[in-house]
Amino acid sequence: MRVYIFLCLMCWARSDKKKTCLEFSRLSVKDSLRDLFVPQLEMFLMMYTRNNFNCAEPLFEQDNSLNTNFNTSKKTIWLIHGYRPIGSIPSWLQNFLRVLLDQDDINLIVVDWNRGATTFIYNRAVKNTRKVAVKLSESIHNLLKHGASLDNFHFIGVSLGAHISGFVGKIFQGQLGRITGLDPAGPKFSGKSSNDRLDYSDAKFVDVIHSDVNGINFIKCDHQRAVYLFMAALKTGCNFISFPCTSYKDYKIGLCMDCDDFKKKSCPRLGYQAELWKDILIERIEKRSLRTTVFLDTTGTQPFCTYYFILSIMVLDKTMKDGHITFKFLNQLGIVEEARLYEKNTSFYKLQEVKILAQLLNDVNISSIGLTYFQTSNQLCLTCKYSIYRLMLKSVTYPERPPLCNYNVSLKESEEVFLNLSTCMPQEI
Repeated sequence: MRVYIFLCLMCWARSDKKKTCLEFSRLSVKDSLRDLFVPQLEMFLMMYTRNNFNCAEPLFEQDNSLNTNFNTSKKTIWLIHGYRPIGSIPSWLQNFLRVLLDQDDINLIVVDWNRGATTFIYNRAVKNTRKVAVKLSESIHNLLKHGASLDNFHFIGVSLGAHISGFVGKIFQGQLGRITGLDPAGPKFSGKSSNDRLDYSDAKFVDVIHSDVNGINFIKCDHQRAVYLFMAALKTGCNFISFPCTSYKDYKIGLCMDCDDFKKKSCPRLGYQAELWKDILIERIEKRSLRTTVFLDTTGTQPFCTYYFILSIMVLDKTMKDGHITFKFLNQLGIVEEARLYEKNTSFYKLQEVKILAQLLNDVNISSIGLTYFQTSNQLCLTCKYSIYRLMLKSVTYPERPPLCNYNVSLKESEEVFLNLSTCMPQEI
């Protein structure tokens, strides 16, 4: 009996030892100073699944066998951090792990190359990105031998991690399923050839979120905003709609609000859901250019989401051709909702229909619209009436919501009119 108890205790001790959780490398400024004289590079792969959410395990056992929690038939996300000049653990890491595993039943691998990213010499960290990619490719080859598929791999790289992802993609000749670059590092990469940075050809689908336009000033809070935007798109019920456009200038003046090319899906969404537009985006690439650039605006604080509407005003005659119109949105309580307008102008000159893109900070039900029409000429006509055939308000953020309309509206010059909205006629939807 004593021998049996002793053996059980031994088995328990061994089993407990096997379950030791891996931890992200905890480094400090001392390690950055040490790197000045003794450069080091190490890479560790920390695997998480829904079975071991709170305890990172090694991807491969000591005998090189695959961890039993890894499922080769599921999607695998590789999460790669960037430059860590003072060795701190990424503040967003644990939250990112949680939202990804909440969203999807996946294999999640954190690529810890902190000892290689922790240095005061940025150029050294840049050179290490290729070395990390080579080390990663060795582990990937091993996974492929166990039955994993490149098509199921989704690399999410932050800053320098985005370029590591690109280098891995080049090693596998663009056959990775997806690469997401979260504000890829600019210094030492901007202006380089496609072989020396993340490129659209490094995976079957490559999406990039740019949130920092400060160039060399890369150690900025807005540099990491891309990470938090990606997470917010997962955590909130808001659709982060983005608008294809040739330039941000054109986007700001409302020249790029047409989402009809994307059919019922509306314009592409930021973040994890972007791959739902993969086929349509590839089709656009084949017809037009090598990539699609999209723009969107966010709020300055979490959850960052805003809500887009398109207001369409249609006239049937030329009575309004020399004037312009202003408007305001009212919610169900009759309170005016502040809206940001993206417009070149609201003039009806040579147009029978004017479309205006509007952005609201809150997801509210717009029940009515206030309109005021002004003639461009200096002559005021108090008896003149101006006719609108149809006014339509449609949500771009939630395209499944039915548009709201009002028909046969009569306006007087400089006189504000409030119009209630109701579901459009079937032929208009």
